[in-house]
Amino acid sequence: MNNLNNTVQLIGRLGADPEVRTLKGDRRYARLRLATSDTYYNKAGEKVQETQWHNLVAWGGLADVCANHLSKGQEIAVEGKLGYRIYTDKDNNKQFITEVTIHDLLMISSRKAG
Repeated sequence: MNNLNNTVQLIGRLGADPEVRTLKGDRRYARLRLATSDTYYNKAGEKVQETQWHNLVAWGGLADVCANHLSKGQEIAVEGKLGYRIYTDKDNNKQFITEVTIHDLLMISSRKAG
């Protein structure tokens, strides 16, 4: 069961094109926003759809794959680990970020045309 330790699997659609940046030493990363949706029926029998947004990050070669092959609206499946970061913004307020660091990526739908 060690393989299940801190594992996250998500299937959803990208809310924007990947944002790719390069750090010192040519280390690249890509940030992605993924929307997942759940549908259920409420007590009145009405269909309700709830969307959750997830912050994803990919490093190195996987960041390059994201930059070259992913675009807004595309459906993907990812597996990774959940992580948390805290930083202080320009107004000196603490900001808390929850994100999934991607280990595996599967492109379910093809890249959307222009």
